[in-house]
Amino acid sequence: MVRRLLPDLTFTGVLDILVVAFLVYQALMVVRGTRAANILIGIIMMVLLYAVATWTGLEALRAVLSYIVPYIGIAAIVLFQSEIRRALARLGRRGWMGLGAGSATPAINEIILAVEQLSAKRIGALIVLERDIGLRTFIESGVRLDALVSRDLLLSIFTPGLPLHDGAVILQKERIAAAACFLPLTTNPEIASHFGTRHRAAIGITEETDCLSLVVSEETGRISIAAYGELIQGLGTPEVVERINRHFEVHRPTSMQIDEFTADIPLAQEDAAAPHERVKQV
Repeated sequence: MVRRLLPDLTFTGVLDILVVAFLVYQALMVVRGTRAANILIGIIMMVLLYAVATWTGLEALRAVLSYIVPYIGIAAIVLFQSEIRRALARLGRRGWMGLGAGSATPAINEIILAVEQLSAKRIGALIVLERDIGLRTFIESGVRLDALVSRDLLLSIFTPGLPLHDGAVILQKERIAAAACFLPLTTNPEIASHFGTRHRAAIGITEETDCLSLVVSEETGRISIAAYGELIQGLGTPEVVERINRHFEVHRPTSMQIDEFTADIPLAQEDAAAPHERVKQV
């Protein structure tokens, strides 16, 4: 009787394989495009080298690596602490796997009106829209406002020379939670060197949470959006509206889109044709 080399593939086995594949995929997506990817490749190479040394009988090499390999797990936790934190935050999102979809969109009309004027006047601004993952830690770093979102208030906050103009404004649904907030800067080495602190902060906060950041450049007045570690530059107002709705999973157009941008409603076609600049992270 010939002994089977492989066990029978059952439903439990298929489910087990799919779960492992999903976890591996998520881990690769977390480190893709970051310094952690190169570190991960180095760790894998070291483990493979240890296996080859053991298999071929290279005792000197195996002895040296035997003092290093056992500590790789601890080193990985230290080196990948930010990536591990980001992965756990993704798994803990309330909108994971479609649950809790359709998050409430902030007061988009007031935000867009303010961003338009800030862009026209070339006034730098950074507005962060909270989604599922709370931003309380970053809110506490700024000045608490807890005020309704309005164009005039946003314009007043970012007016140059006023106490609150420097830093980020964090929005929680229909309210401005805080202004002059400090955000983590991205450490992605692939980010172009010409990006300033404002754009790096916009990317950095989206690397750790599922929020969306709106940036107005002080030098050029260009409007950019950052989400999930990716920065998209040079967006027009209709595209900003469309991307905010997409991020918050709102599938119907707002009254502002219908009344003011009727000719621009087929945004999917324009988005495909527009040569936007992208800076990708994860």
